[in-house]
Amino acid sequence: MTDTLDKMLELIKANDGINDKARLARIVMDALYLTKDRSVYYCDDFALRFSSSASRNFGNTVLSLSNLRKYDDRPFIVCLVTPAQNYCLIANTTFLKKISHSSQDLRENNIRGSFNGSDITRDFEGICNTAQNIARLYDIHAEIGFEGNLARLVEATNNISPSGVKYLVGNKAKTTILEAPQRAICFVDSKDSAVLKAELDAQVNTFKTEILLAALIENVNVRGRIIEYLIAGEDESLRQQLVSALKAGNRGIPQFRTDNTLGDYRRCFDAFDTETDVKTKIMILSSNPKAYNLDKMLEFLAIDRSVFMFYFVGVDPGKIVNTVLVSMFQRQLLGSTILLRHWAGRNSRGVTQFEGKTINKLIVTPESAIDENESMAFLERVIAL
Repeated sequence: MTDTLDKMLELIKANDGINDKARLARIVMDALYLTKDRSVYYCDDFALRFSSSASRNFGNTVLSLSNLRKYDDRPFIVCLVTPAQNYCLIANTTFLKKISHSSQDLRENNIRGSFNGSDITRDFEGICNTAQNIARLYDIHAEIGFEGNLARLVEATNNISPSGVKYLVGNKAKTTILEAPQRAICFVDSKDSAVLKAELDAQVNTFKTEILLAALIENVNVRGRIIEYLIAGEDESLRQQLVSALKAGNRGIPQFRTDNTLGDYRRCFDAFDTETDVKTKIMILSSNPKAYNLDKMLEFLAIDRSVFMFYFVGVDPGKIVNTVLVSMFQRQLLGSTILLRHWAGRNSRGVTQFEGKTINKLIVTPESAIDENESMAFLERVIAL
């Protein structure tokens, strides 16, 4: 959380009982030198909208979706002023249940409608939407963004049939899925795991300079896709185009799409078929990396020899801190897996994220331990979704 956002939250708390949203807005704007855009007060670190109500529950119209789009790249805070206390909620698109007002024609190519206070979720996957959790919640939103939420909001608002198919788990598939933690334990303890890591490490060493250049790219999605392709991409001509563009100061980076598959790197061994997802972690940034689609994960683990791994590359300015290869069931990693069911459409179990601070710890101090019982319980919960 930035100092400016901290100061704003502290200032609003210090003015509990002011019961005058216009006066509170002036106090905050003057103290933090905010810019006013109609009903929104903003700076580089956050955007703020004031509302008032007699109680903590409020149904007032907050903002249009098209205006929220302008500020969805930073924490968007709604400050609710009540007679006794001021409450702060984060209201980025990830935390909206639907669009309520004048939204009948909302489509992915037609951004319209407004959201009300009642459309802001008060509990997101077990995390209370309060001032204390704004930084944690924004880290979840930052990896999804406006475009990642738009289809869900269109579906939730207008009951449009969702795309995608929910993976149906039969009895045989369930047995194989629940055996996945034991397969992972066997793989991690095998020589094959060391071979897999050595192959990926060799790619990191080959493209170390380009990875460090790509790490400077601000756009998290572009940065991640480029680094992942340098390490695990299959088209050598495209990889060389990326290398040339990075060496030319990021000029002429080719447009490319990565396959929407579970992992980036597939490797078959005598006893295991592995999928490995390559993830870059910028160590100095607070972020929650995207993890995996739950239905695709279950479908892959229903294959007899399947093992799903993650290869994390930790990057600091000017150096690669470390690389680590771990199972999706690694004890700490599993404990920091966030299930984004709220974000899922009706035909999906949803997606997952990892808490970034856990990734940082694993990169600094690698550990491969897997708790089989906890892993099976996790899979049972996902299957039941």
